[in-house]
Amino acid sequence: MSRHRPPQPTAIPDRYSQRFRELKQEFQQLEYFCKGTLLKRMMKCGKAQCACRQDPAKRHGPYFEWTYKAKGKTVNVKLTREVMPMFRAASQQYRKLKSLLNRLERLSQTALRHQVKQAQSSHRD
Repeated sequence: MSRHRPPQPTAIPDRYSQRFRELKQEFQQLEYFCKGTLLKRMMKCGKAQCACRQDPAKRHGPYFEWTYKAKGKTVNVKLTREVMPMFRAASQQYRKLKSLLNRLERLSQTALRHQVKQAQSSHRD
């Protein structure tokens, strides 16, 4: 009585493996990152006679904020002018992270589809 063995994963072409390794190395180059939105706001005050009420060019500010979601709630964090560049850089790093993950996922899907085709063709032989 012969036993049927499940198909073994076939080799992924070198070009997929090499590109996957290159993309994984990009993770090591990432710096601190954060998800959210950075805002620069000009505000009206509560004084009825203040010029900011009538003229948008005379509003107070700029005031800087970082807004993000945590446990389904929006969180607003006031930032100083001095720390704003750090958060801007962290936000850019987050976008790089998302892009890198998307590229890794697409490459993985392509490599897996290739493996499936190879396994199916070798299984028929």
